[in-house]
Formats: sequence, structure tokens, C-alpha cells
Amino acid sequence: MDGAVRQPGRTGRAAMLVLPLLGSLGLALGPAGTAQAEAASGCSGRLARTAKFATGSLRVYESRSYACAVAVAGKPGARRTMRVSLQPRGGRAVVDAGRFTTMAGPVTVHALNRCVRASGSVAGSSVSTGWILC
Repeated sequence: MDGAVRQPGRTGRAAMLVLPLLGSLGLALGPAGTAQAEAASGCSGRLARTAKFATGSLRVYESRSYACAVAVAGKPGARRTMRVSLQPRGGRAVVDAGRFTTMAGPVTVHALNRCVRASGSVAGSSVSTGWILC
């Protein structure tokens, strides 16, 4: 040896300190996919139904007493005409329409013990559900 003193395990001790910190950070932030999906849609609750069409998809979410819907473009980018509608049975439809880049909505209705129907369109292509979440 050339006289240099090595301290074995120094890297191991650092890893033992850093890894638990990273793990606790992950627990504090929660699951990565759930927060991102909710933030991207603007709706809370669980995803109850997805209806795909040529230029995007219609996503319907449900919570205990509310239903929420968004129409999401398949390829976000240029502004194009989008529309989303959500109607509780026995009530009026709530509509969001305009020229958007990513999605139309969210639209929310009170749907405790009621069926809802939803429709969505992106750039002329559309889809609609029958009565769902009954």
C-alpha cells in the first residue's frame, strides 16, 4: 500500500442516512399517479367511466354525491372546438364549450342517488353515454 488510510463503510453510512429520508418523502407526497391524474382532470372522486372517440376521450368521475366530467383531447396542442356536457336525471345539463388546447370542463352536477348522462366532443368527433352511474 502507498500509506493512504481508507475508511471502509463511509459510503454505506451515507446511503443508510439518505435512503430512509427519500422513502419518508415518498410517503409524505403520496402515490404519484393519483395526484397527477386528479390535477390533470380537475375532477375529484374516482374515475367511473371512460369513453374514447377518434380525437380524444370523455372521462366521468364520481364521488359520494357528485358526478364530474371532462372531455380530453387525444393530442393536445392547437386550439380547437371542444364541448363537455353532464346532466343528472330530472335536471338540466351543465355544459362547458369553447376553443381549448387540452380539455373542456370540468363540469360537476349533484348526483346523489341519480343517474347521469354525459357527452363530449373534440374537433367535430364526439361520444355520448346513456344513463350511467345509476
